[in-house]
Amino acid sequence: MIDLAGVPADRPVLIAGPTGSGKSALALQIAERQGGTVINADALQVFALWRVLTARPTPEDEARAPHALYGHVTDNNYSTGQWLRDVVPLLSGPSRPIIVGGTGLYFSALTEGLAAIPATPPDIRATADALTLEALLAGLDPESAAILDQRNRARVQRAWEVLQATGRGIAAWHAETPAPVLPPETATRLLVDAPPAVLTPRLAQRFAAMLANGALDEVRAVLPDWNPALPAHRAIGAPELVAHLRGEITLSEAEEAAVVATRRYAKRQRTWFRARMRDWRVIPALSTG
Repeated sequence: MIDLAGVPADRPVLIAGPTGSGKSALALQIAERQGGTVINADALQVFALWRVLTARPTPEDEARAPHALYGHVTDNNYSTGQWLRDVVPLLSGPSRPIIVGGTGLYFSALTEGLAAIPATPPDIRATADALTLEALLAGLDPESAAILDQRNRARVQRAWEVLQATGRGIAAWHAETPAPVLPPETATRLLVDAPPAVLTPRLAQRFAAMLANGALDEVRAVLPDWNPALPAHRAIGAPELVAHLRGEITLSEAEEAAVVATRRYAKRQRTWFRARMRDWRVIPALSTG
């Protein structure tokens, strides 16, 4: 249990950390002890089709304190801009916001601002979904390509779509970023630190628990419409369980591969947080989350 002496009860709280680090448990602890609404800042926990596989708060946890922006998206696509529009009304509500998640772009949009890029037309998105990563990269303007993680298909595809839809590269749009809706100095910012020695065994245990609690059934329900290019279908562990359900690998092999993918994802998160959240208060990982 964290000492909340340095967490004022009258300020918004931002909690970032890699998957499995205990950040959700921390947010719930603060909400119960000080009051507030736990608001999701995880790009996969927004989707209604996943609860177990994305480690969304359980119904029991949601009954302990108000929660928002969990499982509220029934479409297959959702952007950082949509999340920012959804979260803005919650910042001035009667309940103090406690924003928690592992999607760094959500936090940067909130505290640094986000360019007002128009929505992508469905036909352009459909075309992008069918292209390879290499083809998407080849279609980018040099300025945008230079600022992207070129291994991250979602980011590359988004940049490609923006260029096709607007005629301007995403780098040019970012250069016109407006002021943030939540200036960082107005919030308590907490970064949960979870080194690999702590996180590695925990992630394996958590995925085993996901399987025991119905993760395979969640993936089975999605299987008829499975499309790994869709944002809603990018839950960590889903491709491996799809491969198992198609008879390509055993459940044990799927579990092992999913745990490896989760570790790699957590490593990318930690790298991003270290680079972008150097002035956040670092706290040790909690027992669950």
